[in-house]
Amino acid sequence: MERKDFIKLTSIAAATLLAQPASAFNLFANEESGKIKNVGIQVWTVRDAMAKDPKATLKALATYGYKLIETFDGEKGMFWGMTPKEFKSFLGDNNLSIKTAHCNLTKDFEKKAEQAKSIGMEYLIYPWEGPSKTIDDYKKLAEDFNKKGAYLKKMGMKLAFHNHDYTFKLLEGQYAQDVLMQNTQADLVDYQMDIYWVVTAGQNPVEWFKKYPNRFTLCHIKDRMKNAAATNLDASCVLGTGQINFSQILKEGKKLGMKYFITEQEHYDEGTPLKCAQKNADYFKKFKL
Repeated sequence: MERKDFIKLTSIAAATLLAQPASAFNLFANEESGKIKNVGIQVWTVRDAMAKDPKATLKALATYGYKLIETFDGEKGMFWGMTPKEFKSFLGDNNLSIKTAHCNLTKDFEKKAEQAKSIGMEYLIYPWEGPSKTIDDYKKLAEDFNKKGAYLKKMGMKLAFHNHDYTFKLLEGQYAQDVLMQNTQADLVDYQMDIYWVVTAGQNPVEWFKKYPNRFTLCHIKDRMKNAAATNLDASCVLGTGQINFSQILKEGKKLGMKYFITEQEHYDEGTPLKCAQKNADYFKKFKL
């Protein structure tokens, strides 16, 4: 997976592993009082910590109140050196669950699908295609998504595509995002909207929800620094400190078919990745639609 350079995490502070109040374990458990369920974290947020000690890192995320983990296909694989069943068991022991994974679908696709199915996962998500493609390239990509989506459908799963900014910028007079969505079958392919990247591209997420109802069934919740220049692609920040109105956006997204809400952060002016993950969990403890 190609991702941007990132700040190295020097250590996992012992303080991050201290148990939180018991009430933390009820975080995101229901939708009472305008709250939303199925809020989780993409562990790319804490990728260095995961690489060093995945079990300690996952335990820390659980103490912050997260219930849902979205993994990615890194050097140690989607399950971080564990078998799929070992990974699911470890998550369960820490009051965590997993439904989705970012992975390279061009390599060992069927093996990854079988592994994901074996522990009850729902989505395999294609996270990166790269810009500078032609519209015809995106049409071919859509065909491939349909084929892989059909394979996953037979297994009771679904394929999804995770956007960056480039699919929301004009290419040959069209938006690649439109091309992908119009050329993939709704029963085979869903979409995970990375809200940060849509805003970075100068687009309105709510307009896209309305344009394609029930297609954006997942999202990444990542805030963008206030007054960040449009050319600044590395402007993610702690939730609630930036410019994005998540209450309005997620309320509309939920109305129009969104099921899974995943936090993510890639820039860490406010502290270490683990500290930011904790702050983002705290944001959602108070969050209401």
